[in-house]
Amino acid sequence: MRRVRRGRFISFEGGEGTGKSTQLRLLAERLRAQGLVVETTREPGGSPGAEELRRLLLNGAADRWSPLAEALLMNAARTDHLERTIRPALARGDWVVCDRFADSTRAYQGAAGGVNDAFLRALERQVTEGAKPDLTLVLDAPAALGLERAAARAGGEARFESKGLAFHEALRAAFRRIAAEESGRCVLIDAAAPVEAVAAQVEEAVRARLLQPA
Repeated sequence: MRRVRRGRFISFEGGEGTGKSTQLRLLAERLRAQGLVVETTREPGGSPGAEELRRLLLNGAADRWSPLAEALLMNAARTDHLERTIRPALARGDWVVCDRFADSTRAYQGAAGGVNDAFLRALERQVTEGAKPDLTLVLDAPAALGLERAAARAGGEARFESKGLAFHEALRAAFRRIAAEESGRCVLIDAAAPVEAVAAQVEEAVRARLLQPA
């Protein structure tokens, strides 16, 4: 990888169990090895206020919140995350690598949850004010495989995992559609492959899209 000086915003997207957290960590390590300053973060979360909302959103029964309530809470968390973490890091020239961003709201609460897409996009415009990842890596794997992996990992934030296979198949289709419709920003990654092979795909996408000489 070749170093560039201008900061970039990278997001990882995909369904449960696709390996986003692992690939985010590996990518951040590789970028730091190039001398870049990298801020790793996540949604919902990534700032003190947003982490409080994360606990509300990801714990409890599957029907604890309606999809509309989820969308509003997600965007409240995103507002705090942008104001306190993402925008300040980018203003410093740092690279921001984020586990989920606005595409997840479109997929989870929109395509799978049934919240009106036009409403979500209007809300997104107000919240993000044009802030968008320079590159989105969409990790794609069969929903059943992702749920199997998610069930095997440790951790108590399993509310969305409990929503059932049909919900997660709708999620996968939504993420694949986003990747196809916004191919200038998104790269679809085969996340069913072994970890090392997925990391190689991620590295190639970042190299091709963001690390070419200016």
